[in-house]
This record gives sequence, structure tokens and C-alpha cells, in this order.
Amino acid sequence: STSTSDQTLSRKAQEAWLAVQLEQKATKQEILTYYINKVYMSNGNYGMQTAAQNYYGKDLKDLSLPQLALLAGMPQAPNQYDPYSHPEAAQERRNLVLSEMKGEHYITAEQYEKAINTPITDGLQSLKSANTYPPHMDNYLKEVIEQVEQETGYNLLTTGMEVYTNVDSNVQQRLWDIYNTDEYVNYPDDELQVASTIVDVTNGKVIAQLGARHQSSNVSFGINQAVETNRDWGSTMKPITDYAPALEYGIYDSTAAMVRDVPYNYPGTDTPVYNWDKSYFGNITLQYALQQSRNVPAVETLDKVGLDRAKTFLNGLGIDYPSIHYANAISSNTTESDKKYGASSEKMAAAYAAFANGGIYRKPMYVNKVVFSDGSSKEFSDPGTRAMKETTAYMMTEMMKTVLTYGTGRGAYLSWLPQAGKTGTSNYTDDEIERYIKNSGYVAPDEMFVGYTRKYSMAVWTGYSNRLTPIVGDAFYVAAKVYRSMMTYLSEDDYPGDWTMPEGLYRSGEFIFKNGTRSTWTNPSPPQRSIPETSTSESTSQTTTTPPNTTPNTSNSQQPNSPQQNTNPNQQNQAPQTGQP
Repeated sequence: STSTSDQTLSRKAQEAWLAVQLEQKATKQEILTYYINKVYMSNGNYGMQTAAQNYYGKDLKDLSLPQLALLAGMPQAPNQYDPYSHPEAAQERRNLVLSEMKGEHYITAEQYEKAINTPITDGLQSLKSANTYPPHMDNYLKEVIEQVEQETGYNLLTTGMEVYTNVDSNVQQRLWDIYNTDEYVNYPDDELQVASTIVDVTNGKVIAQLGARHQSSNVSFGINQAVETNRDWGSTMKPITDYAPALEYGIYDSTAAMVRDVPYNYPGTDTPVYNWDKSYFGNITLQYALQQSRNVPAVETLDKVGLDRAKTFLNGLGIDYPSIHYANAISSNTTESDKKYGASSEKMAAAYAAFANGGIYRKPMYVNKVVFSDGSSKEFSDPGTRAMKETTAYMMTEMMKTVLTYGTGRGAYLSWLPQAGKTGTSNYTDDEIERYIKNSGYVAPDEMFVGYTRKYSMAVWTGYSNRLTPIVGDAFYVAAKVYRSMMTYLSEDDYPGDWTMPEGLYRSGEFIFKNGTRSTWTNPSPPQRSIPETSTSESTSQTTTTPPNTTPNTSNSQQPNSPQQNTNPNQQNQAPQTGQP
């Protein structure tokens, strides 16, 4: 094995013993032959015979002296000495091999002079393809290469090994088609970009990922926006930063718990928190606050949770900040550019997967198995760690179901599919709008949707490569439509079913309560409609509730998700961010 964890004295002793056994069973010539047949030779070639055929169109035994010397010198760094991409380095390496051969008297001085004066391109055929993989795999394979190196300490491109990935090729191809055709989603223009990741919630396997539309065919392993954290995920942070921790730590005991949507300042400041519409709904239920993506209840909830506890909870879901601020209640912005901080489609899909599977977080896994050149192998998986109680995950799912039926995520709704999710929109500063955007309508730099079923979690980012090019009009719907199209494909022939309520909870009307909590309805605030009081449990504790409007607002269904106007008092050198409706 080449795993860093296996690089121990015990392991070295085992390897030495195996080497002795091998030498007793095979001659040095047989061992060398085995190596020559397995070594990586760049451009997807394993073994010198394969390289001879692909590079020169000949068998190894038919190559000339300079051609053989080139191949003999490549294994140390096959990509660095690739004669196609690095001819000068390849020639220098070849000539070094020839010099050693002359010094050891394997060739004469005359043969040496003739060989070193032979062009490095002599006999080389044109490669059939610069890439040995289809273009829709480029982003995914970049992450495979990175994960292999993280897990084994070896570079896949320079080390002979076989790698088995977790990609579902059919899903990956469909994702590519959704991005690059108008068959599934109508895009406003060719410049609007999409980045997304799909995770199997039962095991953390990344089954598909794509970082951009219309990717250049002559760029390999370029920037993969699907794993970048340089864009703001807006209100998709509310479930994992504010509301799930509040349920987990007992701050709220039901989805009907009352929260305030009233004039409110960021804690410790005079800076007001605004909702996107600059209005307030008064006392509303927790479910309605999340469903309608109200900012004030989110920030006040984070204050109740506490920044330290919220950060700990986020860490358990694979998301971190160098330091967390109250503005992170509704934003993933961070002053650090390091990818380990903030949010990406990869991180968000994995985090929301914990809601889907009952509270277990698993690291996103691209690699399933590696077989090394010595025949040893290692499999990779994440058994998972509990990030939240099963009851917390279920209550969050029940609330986020209503986001798709009655709230801001209706563009992702499918009547036949049990699913849950959350929308997100970032915003521009007033200065950016005045100096660069010059648009008084609804505009935003980023629009997101993160959703899940019992089988799959998917996070979608949309926006323009130039952040100052705003999303407008129908472009606000694209993230939800990409998600909807993909989940339709994933679920039509593989119905995931609905979630089962775990022990410790009960349902009363449309709300979920922890056992020991009494449900009592009160008159609703003006924006809401009340329903009759129902109760299935008795307790000395009490939650006063105001149920939300349970009828979709069809009059607004064609309006784009509006960017929030908000000021961020806790982060410097960043655009003030808001959650989206």
C-alpha cells in the first residue's frame, strides 16, 4: 500500500519480507519484466510495450536506440518527460540515459553521438486524443486525482495505479446534457454558469459533479466551480447554521415554535437586519420563517444558539469558517480565500445529505478503490459520524418540504416526489449597484438551490463568471430547474419513498413536536391563516404556535426570487450579504 498511514516500520518490515519472497520465486529478469509491463508511461499508457505501440506504432523490440532510451527514462516522471508536451525535458532525459549507457559500455561513442543527434520527435505518431476520457468527466476526474493524492500520498498522473471511482456515468452524462442543451432547461444566454454536485446520501459517494457549462475542450483539469468556495450561498446556510442547531440544542421544541420577524439589529451593533421586502411579519412559526426565508428570525436564532455552538455544528457537517459572524446566519461569506472555508456545491450537497439520512455526515467520496502497481489495493469509504439527532434531521426535513410546496422553492416542486430543500440568493452592495450594476430591478450575483430525497442530495449554484454580471429575470429560476430536472431523472425509475418519523416526536396538524411539548394554537399574524387546534400529547411545557399559510401564493409564482437588501456589520472587505427569499 502507498497510504501514508501504512508508511510504518511494521509495514516496511512486511515489504522487505515480501521482497525476499519475490526474489526467491522470480529471477531479477522476471521482476524487471513485470515492472516494464506495469509502469505508467504518461498519456494513459501503462507498460512500455503499450507506450511503444501508442507513441511509435511499433512493438518494443522494433524501436530504435534513441526511442528505447526515451522510454527507459520516462518512468521516473512520466508526465514531466512526455515528448509531446515537454519535448525539451524529454530530450534531456533521453540523452542522460544514452550517456549512462555509453559510460557502462552498452553502446559505442559513435552510437551515442548518432542517437543524441536524433530529433526527439523521430518516429512519434500523433496522439489519437489529448484526453483519454470524455469531456463531461474532466471536473470529476480532477477531484479524483486530488482525493487519491490526499488518501495515498501519490500523484495519480505520475504513479502507476488503477483507480475505481464512484461516478455514475449515466447521471454524469445527463448532468452534462442538462447544462449544455435546451432540452431540459431554458437558459437566458450561453454565459450563465452552473455548478453542482450530487451525493448518494447513504454512503457519501459523489455520483456526479460538473463545474460549468460550455467547457473548453482544450483545457484539462481547470477550475472546477463545483468545489470552489468563492461565491456566497445565501439563505441555503439558514438550515445548517441557525435552525438545525436551534432544534438540536433545545432552543426550539417544535416546528411551530414562535419566532419574531420584527425590526432587529445585528447583535451588539446598530446595524439593522432587513428582509428582502423591507417588511416584517411579526410573530410567526419557525416553519413559516424558514419557508419564506425571513432574515430577522434567522439572525436572532443564531444569536440564541451562540456563535461557538453554531460553528461546532457546522464543523460536524464539513463546513468551517476561520471565524464565524452573525452575518453568517444568512450568508457563507468569509474573508479567507482558502477552499477549506466557506461553502461550495460539494460541501452543501454533503451537509444536506445529513438531513436526508437521519443525521449522519459523510465526507464526499470520489474514489472507491485503488489498485497499486505491486498488486496491492485499498478501498475507500466514510462510515460517517453523527452530526445531529435523528429527530433534528426529521424536523428540518418536514420544514424544508414546505419550502417546495408553499415557499421560495416552488420551482423545484414535483407533486409525486417526497423531497425537501432550500433556496439561496446573494446580493450586491449599494455601492456595487450604483457603480457597476446600474439596474434598479431584481438583481443578484448568485442564485442557489440545495435539495434532497431519501436517496440523493444535490446542490446547484448559478451565476456569471464575472460576479458583476447580474442575474436578472428568468435566470433566477435556473438553479431550481436544473435540480428539478436532475431529480426527476434520478427518481422516476427509482422512487425513494418518504421519510418515517422517528421516536421522540409527534405530529399535530402540519407541525412536528418533540415529545413532552404541548401544542396550543393562537391567533395568527396578518400574513398567515390559522387552523384548528389539535393535540396528541399532554405535557407541562407549552409551545404557542401560529401556523403558516398552507396555500401556494400563485399570484407571485412567476416572480423571481428577490435579492435581499442587507448590511453585514461583521465582515470587512466583503460585499454585505443577505439571505434570499
